[in-house]
Amino acid sequence: MDVKFINKITSVISMIINVKVKPNSSKKEIESFGNNRYLIYLKEPAENNRANIELINMLSKYFGIPVGRIKIKLGLTSNEKVIELL
Repeated sequence: MDVKFINKITSVISMIINVKVKPNSSKKEIESFGNNRYLIYLKEPAENNRANIELINMLSKYFGIPVGRIKIKLGLTSNEKVIELL
């Protein structure tokens, strides 16, 4: 199979995860509960999008993908979010 073809296939595949965030925590940590569900502790407060920015940066490091390939699909202002990893 051609490598260019494989790269095109993998660039189209995305993953949806369900996340519950705990802003203003004393720790930064990601806990996985299986079935693409995560509990994420954030140090930043849920003000001026600071917690969402920290969340995206943590997920980027955790999954090893660029920040630009992570999108909050649902729950921008909620502690329960649906995230798309491209």
